[in-house]
Amino acid sequence: MQGINEIRDILGRAIEELREEGLEPDILLVGPGFLEYAAGMLRDCRLKIYKIEELGYDAVVADSKYLGQMKRASRRISVEPLLKESEMWEELKRLEV
Repeated sequence: MQGINEIRDILGRAIEELREEGLEPDILLVGPGFLEYAAGMLRDCRLKIYKIEELGYDAVVADSKYLGQMKRASRRISVEPLLKESEMWEELKRLEV
């Protein structure tokens, strides 16, 4: 699935950005929408995963040692734009009848 590959890439970039800043990302806080969309991919991400209802379609990758202490200790990502893009392409396909 194309969207899953995009999420994997976005998550990978967020993890790499944190590592470049000298942090060690080890947790992923995910909303239920994000979890529903990317559950299969998350099994391989090697991070501790916590479901947080309030995050919706977003996820936050973070270094748990510094979360809440330093703003740069986490990165927030979202699947919602990808879902909207996917819906748009589906609608365009239906219009091409």
